[in-house]
Amino acid sequence: MLKGLAITPPVIGRISIGRVVERNGKRLPEKDDQFTVTSQVQSREGWLLHPLDESLRKATGGKLRSIPVQMMFNDPTLNLRADYSLFDRTTGRPVCVGNGETCKRSGAEGMATLPCPSPNACEFSNGDCKAYARLNVVIGDEDALGSFVLRTSSYNTIRTLAARLQYFQAVSGGLLACMPLELKLRGKSTTMSFRTAIFYVDLVVRSGMTLEDAIIEAKRVDDSRRVSGFDQDGLDEAARKGFANGAFEDLPEDVPAVVEEFYVEQGSQIPPACESGCPSGANASAIAPRTEGSPLSLAEKLHAKAAAHRTPAPIAP
Repeated sequence: MLKGLAITPPVIGRISIGRVVERNGKRLPEKDDQFTVTSQVQSREGWLLHPLDESLRKATGGKLRSIPVQMMFNDPTLNLRADYSLFDRTTGRPVCVGNGETCKRSGAEGMATLPCPSPNACEFSNGDCKAYARLNVVIGDEDALGSFVLRTSSYNTIRTLAARLQYFQAVSGGLLACMPLELKLRGKSTTMSFRTAIFYVDLVVRSGMTLEDAIIEAKRVDDSRRVSGFDQDGLDEAARKGFANGAFEDLPEDVPAVVEEFYVEQGSQIPPACESGCPSGANASAIAPRTEGSPLSLAEKLHAKAAAHRTPAPIAP
């Protein structure tokens, strides 16, 4: 195995809540009030839809606000990896990734392990570091080890998903990977959103089932897998070793999807420099130490939000 290369779950598609649209010759991120399931192929018009997107919409009768899913691993932290991340604005590559206690930082002298004081107290990031998470889930029965990835920097989504995964693992007796679950889009209003609706992702038991029904089904699936020789513990351990094999999970080709998430919440235009350099001209490099022309301060963002109060609601920060 190549050292320094994080071995992550195979990805066959993406789950997003929004897209990049073109307005007056400018490519801008736009949030939505529904899920979109895409392939990993991007054109000038955006990400190409995955065939499952159409079938899921037909099943729900219109807007896709829930997706039946199954976790790949019994360990919640393998399904959802959340950390504090700082990306370089020029290259789009990760500069520093931490957990609030320690961080791995890339510099001129290589990789260094340093204390991580969390974003609010980090002088190195100048406030540009933020929570960032990736959730890998299985949709459908076509590929049991192929996943769809949901990338998010929403605190509401990260906190909710982390709690749900821990709880479902506990109540099922450690059979999280066998639980019939469902991603669900929820709305809420806060003072930060000026009482307008914002959306975040929740994880619940499959529609039409109670928690008890889901636990019974998880035990049935677990028994069936054991009879067939499926080693879930072995799969978890293999994933754990794969993640630990590299310092950073995101590769250069992942940068467009990563940056799309970082820029959406800021409502920023995708920088021209990346429109000529990133795949399909759709994405930019993300967050780095602040320089002239860097992202607005919190106060400036609040003023901007107030001025744009009539615009569509964003995803919860």
